Amino acid sequence: MEGNIHHLEIYVDDLIKTRNFYEELLKILGYQLYQEWENGFSFKLNGVYIVFVKVEEEYKEYGYHRKRIGMNHLAFGVKNKSELDTITNVLINKGISILYKDKHPYAGGPEHYAVYFEDPNRIKLEIVSEE
Repeated sequence: MEGNIHHLEIYVDDLIKTRNFYEELLKILGYQLYQEWENGFSFKLNGVYIVFVKVEEEYKEYGYHRKRIGMNHLAFGVKNKSELDTITNVLINKGISILYKDKHPYAGGPEHYAVYFEDPNRIKLEIVSEE
């Protein structure tokens, strides 16, 4: 028996802003658009998909904060430092702020080459070099 991740579902406040943010990033990481419907969309890679759904208005006021109970961050892996550097440059060129800039790309420690940033809902994302 294997318990591989099948999919992740993330509620967001602005579907268009979220789609604009994730579409290029996920395509760079190898994901393809998988599903689209009025209140959501998903991208898929190797059988795992990430679903983005517009939050219902009554729950919007509570917002998201990674230090509350729930997901702290979502991390993606790339093959090497060169791929990570390319993605970091794409993020910077799009005006996306890099977290822990003073320690980048070793904010996770001297052996952990990664970039940290936030999506439009302030969900922290990490991309790490696996080499």
